[in-house]
Amino acid sequence: MIKNILIDLDGTLTDPKVGITTSARYGLAKVGHSIAESENIDWIIGPPLKASLAKILNVSVDNDLAEQALLGYRERFAVTGLFENEVFANVAETLKQLQEQGYRLFLATAKPEIYAKRILEHFNLLQYFEYPYGSELTGERTNKGDLIEYILQQEKLDPKECLMIGDREHDILGARRNGIETIAVENGYGSKAELDEAQPKARIQQFSQITQLLAAQV
Repeated sequence: MIKNILIDLDGTLTDPKVGITTSARYGLAKVGHSIAESENIDWIIGPPLKASLAKILNVSVDNDLAEQALLGYRERFAVTGLFENEVFANVAETLKQLQEQGYRLFLATAKPEIYAKRILEHFNLLQYFEYPYGSELTGERTNKGDLIEYILQQEKLDPKECLMIGDREHDILGARRNGIETIAVENGYGSKAELDEAQPKARIQQFSQITQLLAAQV
């Protein structure tokens, strides 16, 4: 019986493309690695950002250049980028409905918790969550599996009573590592091939369809 729902943020509840990609370009340019506007970097949305920046820079994740690019990213994102974001259709109504049906909702995002909370507050969505869990600015819990493990410990949740909803393989694999079933949202940033390989229990086209799925006891 599902009682607790862990929900990803970027690509699941909101479309953060403009804020994330523009801030990433800003951070990369600050370390002398400008990227052409024509180059698609949408794939960085969802996974731990420092690792994605390191990949673009062709350096290890521990390299100081990756850290400097991340600091540049945050310089812009913390002021402007986090609000260059758009809530997907019917998200607020769906969260409200889930809450009214008795489900306990927890945000589970690799984004730093300090930013995630501000985004939820900005869009008036924080009220639907028991707690908005995210990573630390130090990089702790950017791995989805580590984050979910932390949530289970903090809230003393039974994995069998939990469900994870997200749009990337990291959501699915991180939840599976902790014994939690997953639902993938297809209108986010995970490609069809990525989700095919990750094999979530079920797939929906958009977050608002979760209520129908739960009603059908999937």
